[in-house]
Amino acid sequence: MPTSFTGGCACGAIRYECNAEPIVMFNCHCRDCQRLSGGPYTAVAYMPAKAVKITKGTPCYYDTPSAALGHNKRGFCPDCGSRLFGGITDEGHGITASSLDDPGLFHPQFDIFTSDAQAWDHMDPKLPKFEKYRPSGS
Repeated sequence: MPTSFTGGCACGAIRYECNAEPIVMFNCHCRDCQRLSGGPYTAVAYMPAKAVKITKGTPCYYDTPSAALGHNKRGFCPDCGSRLFGGITDEGHGITASSLDDPGLFHPQFDIFTSDAQAWDHMDPKLPKFEKYRPSGS
């Protein structure tokens, strides 16, 4: 993935840019991601927090429970409702791959929360699978 890329919401009210390579890219199949995406999973490029800059607009945020973080801060557009961000901490910032200007840049490395995956969710058999979070060092 290039070290500089952009993205935003469906209506254009929110725009962002990133200026680093992702720490990791993955597909999350947890029930929260299913509900919030309207699909079987959310594709995430997890970035260093300092590499993400909002260049237009002000996202709204909503917290959901997280076993790893206590809460999962998720960002969305207040105008069109597009989900843009998740897992926001001082160290990292999750970007939804669907919000990238070029979603083809996204290449997942593994699937997490496969224990919550739906039977009709046909995951890539080549990707490593984890029932919950990926263990440290994996």
